[in-house]
Amino acid sequence: MAWKYGRVVLWLVTLAWAAEIFDLSTATFGGVFTTWLLSQILHLLHLTVAFPTFRLLHHLMRKAAHLTVYGIFSMLLYFSLGGSRSREWHWKRALGALLLAGGYSLTDEFHQSFVPGRGPSIVDCGIDTIGATLGMMIVFVSCRLGNQRVAPPAKKRQKPL
Repeated sequence: MAWKYGRVVLWLVTLAWAAEIFDLSTATFGGVFTTWLLSQILHLLHLTVAFPTFRLLHHLMRKAAHLTVYGIFSMLLYFSLGGSRSREWHWKRALGALLLAGGYSLTDEFHQSFVPGRGPSIVDCGIDTIGATLGMMIVFVSCRLGNQRVAPPAKKRQKPL
């Protein structure tokens, strides 16, 4: 019974994460915001960089955010789609999570086409899908490592005296 409530909570968290992705696609979190954020981080670290380096760091920061957000989203989808609490790998569930994350990425980019100061990018969809794939790789490794049983050390036979 408790697991049913756990699944509901997991789905609520997954849907909240999807809503957060939608919110991150608004003008509030556009390039102006992330430029300010990166400059504050560099200032906090007492670092000064040339403008071309700043532009490169800014670009990498934004693309890393795509990878991270969709990696987490695909992991949440994987576990939300699960019908059991087992830590076993299910490739069909992983494929479903990847398809849902990739599809959501397309809708997210479509949403950005209506946001002033933002625009759709098929490249970002690709980066999002790579992030979702990395999330599934983390789940795969986690499931494989979690299912390994460590055998107790073999007892040495003592010879009778």
